[in-house]
Amino acid sequence: MQAFERELLTLLPRLRRFARALARDIADADDLVQRALERALRARDQWTPGTRMDSWMMKIVRNSWIDEMRSRARRARTFVPEEEGTAVGSDAHREIEIRAEMHDVDRAMNSLPAEQREAIALVLIEGLAYREAAELLEIPMGTLTSRLTRGRQALAQMLEAA
Repeated sequence: MQAFERELLTLLPRLRRFARALARDIADADDLVQRALERALRARDQWTPGTRMDSWMMKIVRNSWIDEMRSRARRARTFVPEEEGTAVGSDAHREIEIRAEMHDVDRAMNSLPAEQREAIALVLIEGLAYREAAELLEIPMGTLTSRLTRGRQALAQMLEAA
């Protein structure tokens, strides 16, 4: 096994944690990591040996997630969810509404805005330096600090309310 692959393997737990922070779903996170690894293996000649592979891989994971969100948004505009068709002509319509309301409540209670979630995942969970995280997210240092502050405050409020 080559050094490139060995280093990728050592990063898997961190990549999975970051992917879970982005996706908020274990299966989606695992799919995201797999796509990111495939991209990294195809683009291995773009990585510069001696540089931080973890930052490079986190950026690939993040970009893969952005691509996935764009794809999902396009599909949502094109297709009606399959489960909506099962209630046509029945009384199950109210059950679908209740399930949708519960999903909205769950999402609101247990999530942060994506930019705050990304900042917190990179700095507080993955331990990247503020400068590294700001570069990875392609934002100014002050913006990163602001997102971290707002994210921490929101997390504290959600934890107090729980």
